[in-house]
Amino acid sequence: MSADTLQKVFKTLSDPTRVRILALLAREELAVQELMAVLGMAQSRVSRHLGILREAGLVSDRRDGTFVFYRFQEPASPAWGDAWSLVERSLAEDPATRRDAVAVARVLEARAARSRSFFDEVGPEWDALRKVFGDDMLRARAIARLVPPGLRVADVGTGTGVLALELAEAGLEVIAVDHSSAMLDAARRKIDEQAATGLELRQGDAAALPLVDGEVDAAFAHMVLQYLASPHEALAEMARIVRPGGRVVVIDFVRHDREWMREELGVQWLGFPPDEIRGALAEAGLSDVRLDVQPPAAQGADLPETFIASATRSSPAPSGVPS
Repeated sequence: MSADTLQKVFKTLSDPTRVRILALLAREELAVQELMAVLGMAQSRVSRHLGILREAGLVSDRRDGTFVFYRFQEPASPAWGDAWSLVERSLAEDPATRRDAVAVARVLEARAARSRSFFDEVGPEWDALRKVFGDDMLRARAIARLVPPGLRVADVGTGTGVLALELAEAGLEVIAVDHSSAMLDAARRKIDEQAATGLELRQGDAAALPLVDGEVDAAFAHMVLQYLASPHEALAEMARIVRPGGRVVVIDFVRHDREWMREELGVQWLGFPPDEIRGALAEAGLSDVRLDVQPPAAQGADLPETFIASATRSSPAPSGVPS
């Protein structure tokens, strides 16, 4: 390592605020406004530190409509990587780090609260609103990826139970989960009206699903990720609740610029790049990742492309074989 490189490493990581920002972004992808709320600092100061970290290759950013989100980026240089590892270990018992973690949890809760508020207000009217997706064929294709009837599956973010009912009609045993009591009430009425069987409703958050490890054979999330405070956490939870060899199937929009969806449909994210979804599924411990991009479901509508992604939870290593 050259003296100049060593000096740059020490100078960058010697600032407590920059270290706090890196620790926060290693935990969660955050916008400047969210970092300001956690750190209690003005935008100019936060942006200046982000600029230095980005120049050092420790932070990356991506635009989501009118918002820019930042995330920690694993250092490409061994010098930076070794230095950050030392700093990270020193943060384990740091009181400021623990306070920041609590503040980030509040930020994520605020994100989730916006989504809960939208769906609690919409309730049963969601069936009319969701027609904009024009996605009946996508649901059918997702079901086709499951295989045989008789499986036990989770419908994460079930809403009014549209997909859950289709899965039950296909001969699957369904656990339908949603955080909104209004949505679950609407789903319950629909299930009663159709005298459907094989469905169980559970209230819970996608980032902390009310299911035990390996409880289901497969987990679905249909047009759900775009509403979640932390989509990556939800994918990790879906991986947790499926048995070894089980499947996770996700349908959502590819990254787009339809800002009107924030206001009219209450989405938090304007879709996702396919590579990000592939990476998140792999990070969740899933393999055999397959992702197909579909053209807009409703012809003539101002809708983006959609992806259908699926992956398999790896089976545990045979007895006596290291994992």
